[in-house]
Amino acid sequence: MASWSEKMLQLLRRMNNFHLPGSSLESCLRFEVAGEQVGWIPPKVASILMCFPSVFRPYGSAITFCSSVDTFESRSVAVDEVLQELRREASFTCLIGWRDEQYAVMPRYCDPPLMYMERAATSLFGVKRYGVHVNGYTRDSSGNLNMWLARRSLTKQTYPGRLDNMAAGGLAAGCSVRHTLVKECEEEACIPPGLAEQARPVGTVSYTYEDDEGIFPECQFVFDLELPLNFQPHIGDGEVQAFYYYPIEKVKDLLVSEEFKPNCAMVVLDFLIRHAIIEPDSEPYYHEFVAGLHRSL
Repeated sequence: MASWSEKMLQLLRRMNNFHLPGSSLESCLRFEVAGEQVGWIPPKVASILMCFPSVFRPYGSAITFCSSVDTFESRSVAVDEVLQELRREASFTCLIGWRDEQYAVMPRYCDPPLMYMERAATSLFGVKRYGVHVNGYTRDSSGNLNMWLARRSLTKQTYPGRLDNMAAGGLAAGCSVRHTLVKECEEEACIPPGLAEQARPVGTVSYTYEDDEGIFPECQFVFDLELPLNFQPHIGDGEVQAFYYYPIEKVKDLLVSEEFKPNCAMVVLDFLIRHAIIEPDSEPYYHEFVAGLHRSL
């Protein structure tokens, strides 16, 4: 039977499988906008996009927009019209989960957006997605760490019923990281804004995986929020069905179970490393863990 360390390494490899031998990386086409690469398009998606010659055109080993589709607004509108048609035709399963939520498309997070795109479609173009995850924890008088975990609602489109970070959410177009942090804390866990504002930014977790629905280059902005010992999160908007308060060693054991949403397990693993629950002298895969949490997108 695989050890805890081996199971965690397997999870990290699965969440970075786009970088592994045998992935679709070599057969994908670059998605370029205004001369900048913003994503990877799988061959099966590329062949369908070529059915819209007034919007997309091939450009060497890349797909880009036709010359007439050359502004932020025209790109956003044209892609939305294509996606709405593909949605009506049920061309891709990911579009069944249409959210009416726009994500910004840009080469790097620091760059100005080149267009907006429906969240559910981003994996078809392999564009980078950003989110905010909050580790809610306490430290008692003896220094022992405990962590609040959320269990996702059974009605969630992805990973229903799985364990999650205390609060988390995607970074919608036009929203700042801090705004998203406060909003998700209040909506999901009924954490007052004044308390949520005390969360500290502690870095990012990034990875790229692929599955039947496309390619997912993702970066999560991670925050630690130390909570009062008497504080308890409460169910807010219904995206969470329950909250649990566990000693950190139990949380560590749960990470490699099938109960955890995989990217949320990565966020907690990062917490365990930063708080020296996992140390290099006792964890043989310490370096592999750190590298797997911070892959270049």
